[in-house]
Amino acid sequence: MSHKLTNFDMAALLDSDEAISEYLSQVLADGDNEEFLRAIGYVVKARGMAQIAKDSGMGRESLYKAFAPGAKPRFDTVLKVIHALGIDLCAQPGHAANHSTL
Repeated sequence: MSHKLTNFDMAALLDSDEAISEYLSQVLADGDNEEFLRAIGYVVKARGMAQIAKDSGMGRESLYKAFAPGAKPRFDTVLKVIHALGIDLCAQPGHAANHSTL
């Protein structure tokens, strides 16, 4: 008897703004840069590659390449895509808030 495995598609689970927000927040909290870039790629796929390419001013192929496994997109590229996705990033004090005040 053989078992058939189905492919897991993270993008299929990202079906609401809340799911996307929770997912990206968790990935950011984990602090893994490559995982964050991979997560952005999943969100782009969930929202529609062609639409995000258009909204970010990038070509579709360039968008695919920027978030392909092992890619190292420029920070401005990541920001363009995040803005095209309608996502706001914000900074807040975190776990390493042991800074002295001036």
